[in-house]
Amino acid sequence: MDDTIAAIRERIATVYFGSPSAIDSLLCCVLARGHLLLEDVPGVGKTALASAAARAIGGEFRRIQMTSDLLPADIIGVSVYQATESDFRFIPGPVFANVVIADEINRAPPRTQSALLEAMNEAAVTVDGRTYRLDEPFVVIATQNPAEYHGTYPLPESQLDRFLIRTAIGYPDPETEARIIGSYRGPNAAGSLEAAASLEQVRALQAATDETHLAPELAAYIQELAQRSRTHDDIAVGLSTRGALAVTRVAKASARLGGRDYVTTDDITDHFLQVAAHRMIVRGIHDAQDHTA
Repeated sequence: MDDTIAAIRERIATVYFGSPSAIDSLLCCVLARGHLLLEDVPGVGKTALASAAARAIGGEFRRIQMTSDLLPADIIGVSVYQATESDFRFIPGPVFANVVIADEINRAPPRTQSALLEAMNEAAVTVDGRTYRLDEPFVVIATQNPAEYHGTYPLPESQLDRFLIRTAIGYPDPETEARIIGSYRGPNAAGSLEAAASLEQVRALQAATDETHLAPELAAYIQELAQRSRTHDDIAVGLSTRGALAVTRVAKASARLGGRDYVTTDDITDHFLQVAAHRMIVRGIHDAQDHTA
């Protein structure tokens, strides 16, 4: 299994030359059955990363450009009446893929955001009373531009909580950027990328991640971190139990990325801010929101 993870990581890195930590964050989401929120400026490789990851795991990739006029049916699909069969036929939307990038999620209206987030949470969609399951692995990579807010619908805290990890890619260092420019092979370089694993192998990795050993003292450490966040003077809303479970899931995935079947303290601390920060509210921000309301 360690060889499979290494092969996936290496295959992604053949077309995505950006931050290795971004690759690891995405792979943590894949192994832990979670979703990734990337807050960054346009043009730093978010779509390239998502597309390369989908092909490296032998999965299907879809991109949704979120706009203000996008409807829930444009994402989850719609039932169309077939006169010849005297029945409705479901036409799946772009969410029916293994890796979905929702570009500029905060540009979609709240109703459409909720439809996507419900699919993320349930790994299924319901249309006209019928439920359709989404194939595993299923990972949504949503993007937001932190430098532009005009015409956007910010995600509330309760919906941010649906993302396992929130992070940024950042600009590459000069050497990496020169390598990207020098080796540019067109906008669809990931299109010819061969899979490094099958979907069945990825599902086996997910199952192994679930079984990764977490020592009782480390479970207690995660609980203590959550508890302290709830009593800290500078934090208005601390880490919930679901947030503590998210920290656990990412720690187990981090262990697997490190080639281990057990969690260490570093697996918890290395990713803690990425997992916990967007699930908590700093008191100053909370008070400002109350004052504005």
